[in-house]
Amino acid sequence: MTLITADVQRNSDQFSAIKGSERANGWLDLPAMSTPVIVVYSDDQSVRASIIAALGKKVAGDLGSHQIVEFATGPALFQYVDAGKPAALFILDGESVPEGGMGIARQLKDEVFQCPPVLLITGRPEDAWLASWSRADDVVIHPIDPFTLADRAAALLRLRLAIH
Repeated sequence: MTLITADVQRNSDQFSAIKGSERANGWLDLPAMSTPVIVVYSDDQSVRASIIAALGKKVAGDLGSHQIVEFATGPALFQYVDAGKPAALFILDGESVPEGGMGIARQLKDEVFQCPPVLLITGRPEDAWLASWSRADDVVIHPIDPFTLADRAAALLRLRLAIH
């Protein structure tokens, strides 16, 4: 697993660790992608660490290793997206402030052509209707169960790889 931490203060060269990719419609052509990129967003470093630990080096035995790019701010995430950087899956914390993962999920689904799947982490089961509004592809509830998160991420990655 390669971990890339991004920050809105850095320039676009910060993502040079992801190379040799062919792009289609602004997103990486997944069959050409040797290592899927999972984008993790939370304003809370401990939540990002929990997500990264749950994902491990591989989310499932039938899937290869992955890279993780983590973001603490919405503007940094959108800078990455607007630059057409690769993503096979977004994992967003719905409890982040000031920009919550639900709003970011909706914006990604509205603005990104063939948007990769979005896995949303919410604070309560009662927030399922908000997750539906955000157009998230799946939901996991805080506190994060590492097995559930890895299973859901694996299912979404398999779906993304099957489509592309």
